[in-house]
Amino acid sequence: NGVYVFMEKLKRDSNRIDLNNLKEDENSGEDLTGGYIIKIDKVGGPGGQEYSNLNSFSSSIAPPEADFQTIKFVFDDPDPEDITAQQRTYIETYIRSFEEALASDDFQNPDTGYEAWINSDSFVDFFILNELSNNVDGYRLSTWLTKDKNEKLNMGPIWDFNLAFGNADYCSGGATDVWAYKFNERCSSDFWLIPFWWERLLQDPAFVAKVKTRWATLRTTTLSTPTLLNKIDSYKTQLEMAGSVDQNFQKWPVLGTYVWPNNFVGSSYDSEIEYLTNWVEDRVQWLDQNIAGL
Repeated sequence: NGVYVFMEKLKRDSNRIDLNNLKEDENSGEDLTGGYIIKIDKVGGPGGQEYSNLNSFSSSIAPPEADFQTIKFVFDDPDPEDITAQQRTYIETYIRSFEEALASDDFQNPDTGYEAWINSDSFVDFFILNELSNNVDGYRLSTWLTKDKNEKLNMGPIWDFNLAFGNADYCSGGATDVWAYKFNERCSSDFWLIPFWWERLLQDPAFVAKVKTRWATLRTTTLSTPTLLNKIDSYKTQLEMAGSVDQNFQKWPVLGTYVWPNNFVGSSYDSEIEYLTNWVEDRVQWLDQNIAGL
């Protein structure tokens, strides 16, 4: 009669995060440059909710609105038990160098600023997807970074959107008219804040131009309103035809019941779908206006 939770985590694999499998003897030259998976997240594992010098390292730059908070980068692959001292030093130094370049007065210089360290297109896509969904955990938890051999730092892949798309009733997580990246302004006392990266990147006209161009392109294709709503409809149809909807609510009779942190509690499955549909429509309209105004 136990409750089972099934969850896939991100991992390195040729059909998943396709990075070089960094081995313990790769400690110099180009061998040392990848691949790494780092995350901004809580510390997992048995009883592992404490950050330490073994499992993580800290940003040297405080997040916006910080009081006591610092940004923690957690080792994922290689994991804390397997990463060598040389590899640890390399990736820590690389991320700190990126942060220092981004914080510098010369940050907009394409050769010596932040662009020398990151694949900015991946940061643009990460920004758009977390803003599209107003992911209340976005940028500050369940946030993954990868660096392959001889490559720059990449943002993503994306993961963990259970508190997105209007499904959170705190820190404006259910709102359609706020910036997710400005979480720190609304909830500065939260232990996990958002790094300064996004606020700073949006001070660069070149990065803003990339966001605007990418958003405009996606709004005519993958993220057009009809495409988004058709995606919801197709999932709904598939789940209903399979009998999964009925089975789900027989197993977990939560309709009409608040389950933390619901922003909306519908009395029927159709009302929940209507809420999601209306939320998405409102969100993309707000983003259309506000991305244009960046």
